[in-house]
Amino acid sequence: MIPLRDANPTHRREWVTILLIAANVAVFFLWEPITGTPREQFRFFVCHGAIPEELTDLQPIPEVVRLCGSKSVLLSILTSMFIHGGFLHIAGNMLYLWVFGNNVEDRMGWPAFVAFYLVAGVVAAYAQALTDPSSLVPLVGASGAIAGTLGAYIVMFPHARVLTLVPIFFILQAAELPAWMVLGFWFVLQAFQGVGGLAGDTGGVAWFAHIGGFVFGAAVGVFYRRRTQPRVAPWPPY
Repeated sequence: MIPLRDANPTHRREWVTILLIAANVAVFFLWEPITGTPREQFRFFVCHGAIPEELTDLQPIPEVVRLCGSKSVLLSILTSMFIHGGFLHIAGNMLYLWVFGNNVEDRMGWPAFVAFYLVAGVVAAYAQALTDPSSLVPLVGASGAIAGTLGAYIVMFPHARVLTLVPIFFILQAAELPAWMVLGFWFVLQAFQGVGGLAGDTGGVAWFAHIGGFVFGAAVGVFYRRRTQPRVAPWPPY
């Protein structure tokens, strides 16, 4: 399923969501060596990504320090949330953030949303690290923090309608689906892939970062759902 937009208007401009998307895009095109050699890209991800083995003891791996010159493990948790492994990786993440982030920001308010987003990213990184604490594979991408946003959204706005591209007989068809169905399907897929990955190859995806971020976001979303009821409006004309 590919969400395109939701029928859930906001009361305020989603400045934080816009700035987060802008920051991710700027980092991808202006900082990452996207046109560099595989060796340059590997070095970049190792130096700026969150490596599970480093997260468990908050100490950089000596080989990484020699490769990078120096490395702050705590800072790498933050930088890992803004670097991506390719165009499709960042495009998918930013699409989900754009569709669902504005309403979560609107409900929480921008200061709380900034804190929530960053903490969700940290929780997601450690959720992945706990499943394989000796892993040397860098965690990169905003998907853990965005998963937290999705978890909050499904709790706060479960019945908001989402215009979604759904594969039907190998052809993508547009359909209006409730958020609980779109995001529930997304979470079940992450859980299925995550549990399956425990016994074999994960395909390079940090499934448990997605799961951990989503569960954290849903827990926080319960608090905000109780404060006010979701606002669901009719679809605007096409």
